[in-house]
Amino acid sequence: MNVEGWMKERRVTEVECVVADINGIARGKILPGLKFVRSLADDTLRLPESVFIQTVTGDYPEADVIDPITRDVRLRPDAGTIHLVPWYDEPTAQVIADCYHHDGTPVMIQPRHVLKRVLGLYEARGWKPIVSPELEFFLTKVNTDPDYPLEPPIGRNRRPETARQSYGIEAANEFDPVFEDVYDWCEVQGIDIDTLTHEAGAAQMEINFNHGDPLGLADQVFLFKRTLRQAALKHGIYATFMAKPMHNEPGSSMHIHQSVYDAGTGENLFGAANAEGYSPAFLHHIAGLQRYLPAAMPLLAPNVNSYRRLRRYSDAPINVQWAWENRTVGLRVPESDRESRRVENRVAGADANPYLAIATTLACGYLGMVEELQPTDPIKGSAYRMAQTLPQQMPDALKKLNSSSSLKECLGEDFVRVLIAVKQTEHEAYQSVISSWEREHLLLNV
Repeated sequence: MNVEGWMKERRVTEVECVVADINGIARGKILPGLKFVRSLADDTLRLPESVFIQTVTGDYPEADVIDPITRDVRLRPDAGTIHLVPWYDEPTAQVIADCYHHDGTPVMIQPRHVLKRVLGLYEARGWKPIVSPELEFFLTKVNTDPDYPLEPPIGRNRRPETARQSYGIEAANEFDPVFEDVYDWCEVQGIDIDTLTHEAGAAQMEINFNHGDPLGLADQVFLFKRTLRQAALKHGIYATFMAKPMHNEPGSSMHIHQSVYDAGTGENLFGAANAEGYSPAFLHHIAGLQRYLPAAMPLLAPNVNSYRRLRRYSDAPINVQWAWENRTVGLRVPESDRESRRVENRVAGADANPYLAIATTLACGYLGMVEELQPTDPIKGSAYRMAQTLPQQMPDALKKLNSSSSLKECLGEDFVRVLIAVKQTEHEAYQSVISSWEREHLLLNV
């Protein structure tokens, strides 16, 4: 692609060169268009590698998890991701970049490279994974004081939602002005969103993405989060992807449908011409998810708030049971023909970094296929009557990940070491905060 020609045609005067940090937050540099074009030729665009060890609060682990912590890396934009940013008045472009060391090797603690690493494992086997994310989120009133709970926003009828409106058409239409901008802005950016539905929570929505290449879909989810937040702000409200933003409402997930195809023939490896319509590879993949997802939780439930979502009878899974057409399990198999046979991972929260969530779920399934693991029998009835096997707190999840040598090898030892250090630092910061619950129930009673 001729980036300079593309920019001249659209009279782009400024470029945002962005990367997703370990929490999925957009970081990078904003520079004049001409300087950006020159940087493509002379490879002079730099960024401190430390952005990938930055916590969600803007702090850093006390230990030096990269050495030296002050070193720069090279930003190399992926020309295929350049698009206009539709919410600016002046013609502005954004482009997703990959980071490389000065010797040309990839920065393997960058989440986009972690996903590329996992996709490389599939490619080496002649396999091609396909995914389709489903992303839930809440719209809320503007909340300027974090000590106050979030509230549903005012819609077109001038009233906030006070009751759950699952799949409500009129309820979703309350926020049509927001979603009209979202669809228009996504089209400008090449974000291939599909169905919009109202979920169970007050002003909670879900957007589905069309199935496709995992790296491209991760890019789209990353950009969509930013797009939705900007559209909501334009209309005087917030959009949040917190896993559990309100105590009396369901949590928000990022369900990931996944299947694996033969890269040469295009055949779905999960389907089979037998009476059941599924293959041994399909069962191996599910078994890998069952075995390794508990250890992968720091990537699927990456924040202290994430574990508030994973509660019994909460519309979220508590274990890695699998079943056909059953939304109480962690691993749901939708009814389909064998050509579109897939499994839906329902564990990840909406707050997860899309690059890491997709990389992790594919890594778990890959390990199951390579190790030819066997799953448990599919269950019937509610999985909530069974034991909770997913970690319930961040420290437990970090211990499980640290002890999983197989996952470390798939995701990269250096990356896992950085992730654990960042998440431990975030948890320590959380532990230093005294909550309103503690003041209410303990202050004068204990």
